Amino acid sequence: MKSTVLLRRADRTNPSPAVRELMTGCRWEELVPDQASVVIKPNLCTERPEQIHTANTSLAVLRAVCEVLLERTSRITIVESDGARYPAEAAFENNGVYALASELGLEVKNLSKDELVEMPDPRLAGFGFSRTWLDADAFLTLPVLKTHATTVFTGALKNQWGCIPRFDRILLHKNLHELIGTVNAIRPVTLAIMDGLVGMQGRGPINGYPINLNVLLASRDPVALDATAMRLIGLEPAKSRHVLHAEHMGLGVQDPANVEIDGPFAECRTRAEPAAEDWAIRLMNQVARSPFLTKNLLLNDGIFYPVRRMVTVARRVAGWGHPRSALR
Repeated sequence: MKSTVLLRRADRTNPSPAVRELMTGCRWEELVPDQASVVIKPNLCTERPEQIHTANTSLAVLRAVCEVLLERTSRITIVESDGARYPAEAAFENNGVYALASELGLEVKNLSKDELVEMPDPRLAGFGFSRTWLDADAFLTLPVLKTHATTVFTGALKNQWGCIPRFDRILLHKNLHELIGTVNAIRPVTLAIMDGLVGMQGRGPINGYPINLNVLLASRDPVALDATAMRLIGLEPAKSRHVLHAEHMGLGVQDPANVEIDGPFAECRTRAEPAAEDWAIRLMNQVARSPFLTKNLLLNDGIFYPVRRMVTVARRVAGWGHPRSALR
């Protein structure tokens, strides 16, 4: 049986009609029982106001999803984990999540402060998972369509990396591609809705620049959704190891012969600039294999930020990156 991915054009200022159409097309009522507990994971990978527009899930999309769900249940919790250099609370505040939750009567939870449940997988020793996330009746992931310097693409599968509560989850990057699948298997996605209103190309997932697609995508199959979104911007799913591994684990399908696309795919198709895994990214991933170096270099602001400034200068001298005007 084929997996279905729905794609719709959407208005950035009012994506609600497109969101409702996508959720209806995915038959969301079958997935969310009356008064079910629902956890929603937007992509809030930065707390910096100047980066939110391109890096994080649009508040308008999050609102639209919640408004549809409220027709069936009031037990909705929006979640995120602490980042390496900021608490989830800062991301919630700066993205307008607290204000939205107050208006609609929703809960907001920092997964890093929830009751944690340890997993038997030895690779995840000491990295417990949120009880709220694990026990939810339904789990909706709301990623942003973005390139990624390490995984080629980040979307419906990679968004769950942010469900690992520890702020130093970069320590798990040595098994990143495999563990993305493991995390998705621990708590499978009920429904994925991808924000492609303003995607990201270039050095994603945070420091790239916008690609204005004005589309939303949705599927019950996160693998098919990611593969379709990659093809939409000219990327090859076979080059993204975590997507192939997730398919191998049985979490979904990426072969286009097994994916039915409902929507104007050919009309919306474009080509994005990939995220290059340059020497700095490769070096960071090697450093992250060491708990000592991670703590004392990557997570030490006094060392990390001066080094990052030097790397930025080196990239500009080498002709990498883009002028700041492209980020507006």
